[in-house]
Amino acid sequence: MAAREFSAAPALLIAAQPTRGVDIGATEFVHGQLLAKRNAGAAVLLVSADLDEVLRLADRIAVMIKGEMVGILENGPQLTAETLGVYMLGLDQHTLSSARDCLV
Repeated sequence: MAAREFSAAPALLIAAQPTRGVDIGATEFVHGQLLAKRNAGAAVLLVSADLDEVLRLADRIAVMIKGEMVGILENGPQLTAETLGVYMLGLDQHTLSSARDCLV
């Protein structure tokens, strides 16, 4: 099924838990395809419970708690799992206006 989705040229690709239950080889394939679509200009929305996957693939990371966005962070070498954990635990959050600024 994933191969069919990757064969098209969508403007938006939504990948929800794309590597759950697949082996390491398939995971590498999926990650490579998601990055290739992004590099080709597609918007890729990755929804994943795998924090390592999110840190490896995402340009920006939105943290939600109980359906509310509490943080949008630019991904890079300075962003750590510990920093994300602070947001995930609800110990810190962006204001709505500062979160909107991150989306521009």
